[in-house]
Amino acid sequence: MEVGKPHGEVTISGVTGSQPPMNLALAAHPPLRSDDELVEAARDGDEQAFEELVRRTHADTFALARRLVTDPEDAADVTQEAYLRAFKGLRRFRGDAQFTTWMYRITANCASTHLGRRRRHQHDALDDEVAVADLAPESDPEMMADAGLLRARLESAVAELPPRLRAVVVLRDIYDLNHAEIAEELGISESAAKVRLHRARRKLRSQVFPLPGDRPDDPEEEQTDAV
Repeated sequence: MEVGKPHGEVTISGVTGSQPPMNLALAAHPPLRSDDELVEAARDGDEQAFEELVRRTHADTFALARRLVTDPEDAADVTQEAYLRAFKGLRRFRGDAQFTTWMYRITANCASTHLGRRRRHQHDALDDEVAVADLAPESDPEMMADAGLLRARLESAVAELPPRLRAVVVLRDIYDLNHAEIAEELGISESAAKVRLHRARRKLRSQVFPLPGDRPDDPEEEQTDAV
């Protein structure tokens, strides 16, 4: 502000007269860029742009990793690996899907790799809850009333699912993806996604709500779970 100006007239960054002063807060903090703009900047080597993408998506990425692997430490490893892959593969990101969707796909792949390593070392343990609406039989209201027992049995059943089957259950029942989206996330065919989900539901139903005549899974059928 300059002294001697008539009352109400100021000089701020070259603006004089009775014009309102510019919003200094907006000048100091420019409008947030969209994810697409940040991706484009990150492709051009702007590391701060990629860091902003990480900040925006980290919570959701970690949540998905946590649902696909055993514990928070494993989920943190999967999340870190997912962002490393994303950073290295930015130039291959075509932008035909949202960045968050792309991150989900990478995270699912990293989790699958992680679980594969653990399975080879005999440490394949899974725990999570899934939507129970498609699993609970209407003929058992007493079980439905006991939510605590139902959840415990369901979590135990999910813990015993092979990783491939568990992944489709998580993506379908928690993230509400359809068969085509699940197939894209996991890099499999849509028919394979449908087969895996059907097998997962059948296994969960037989574990949580066993019926007379149910038999243990056929060992030969277990070999087909790799579909």
